[in-house]
Amino acid sequence: MAAASLSPFAGCFSSASGSSRPEKVWGERGISPGKLQKPRAMCIDPDDLLYLVDITARIQVFDRDGKFLRGWRTPQSKNGRPTGMSFINGKLYVADTHYFRVLVYTPEGKLLEDESFGEEGSGPGQLGWTTDIVRDSAGNLFVSEYGQHDRIQKFAPDGSFVLQWGTHGNEAGHFLRPQNLWVDTQDRVWVCDAGNHRLQVFDGQGQQLFEWGEEGIEPGQLSYPYCMWIDAQDHVLVCEYGNSRVQKFSQQGKSLATWGAQGREPGQLHNPWSIVQDSRGKTFVLDSYNHRVQRFTI
Repeated sequence: MAAASLSPFAGCFSSASGSSRPEKVWGERGISPGKLQKPRAMCIDPDDLLYLVDITARIQVFDRDGKFLRGWRTPQSKNGRPTGMSFINGKLYVADTHYFRVLVYTPEGKLLEDESFGEEGSGPGQLGWTTDIVRDSAGNLFVSEYGQHDRIQKFAPDGSFVLQWGTHGNEAGHFLRPQNLWVDTQDRVWVCDAGNHRLQVFDGQGQQLFEWGEEGIEPGQLSYPYCMWIDAQDHVLVCEYGNSRVQKFSQQGKSLATWGAQGREPGQLHNPWSIVQDSRGKTFVLDSYNHRVQRFTI
């Protein structure tokens, strides 16, 4: 189906059930409860509640239709705001990027100081500018960092440092802003290597298994992939901050469909930051510079 057939929408997924027309669009610019100011990260819990953090350092919780439920702020934000979030084992993990730490909250917003961790440094177990946190089937945590470090660190379930890999660069196993992580059903660690416009995949010991992606605007190419989601059919959905679109891939890196273009109309995007799916298979895109969330069937 040609993208032009859905003008003014810039593209669509090629599956028969998919559409670039959003089912729901919610959010507007503002700083009062329920409004958004350049939201920069999003995650979803098993009850399909969405947790968003924006550039004001507010963490807000919404239902799948955009109803505001509750919110709170991170302890500090003068130096910068969080850029990554994950819901892990009943708790909200926040990459408090510019404070070199990971904050852990209850779903209601209580900060669990004993479980939060991080101190600035380049040594094992210390943190740089944190971007994301994920967990494997054994309970190990993986934390990504950018800036001087550009690496991934692995922590055991008890919080002890296990290993690290990566450095600043564009060779295999190097990173330029590893922005987002995903652990798949095989415990492989996927990395959105945003500044290198590619995805890299590793085993749990940091050995690279494969990579794909190159900078560009054509189908199959990428521009600053900031987030990914592997769906129930093992498709890889990639949210491209630079191309203002979502792209659907096979796990081998074959582009299956593209959707989106920069704009403010429903179905268009402006520097989207994050993508998640709920238990019903609906896809939510954090449309950051439009200060909103869009929900799709793809």
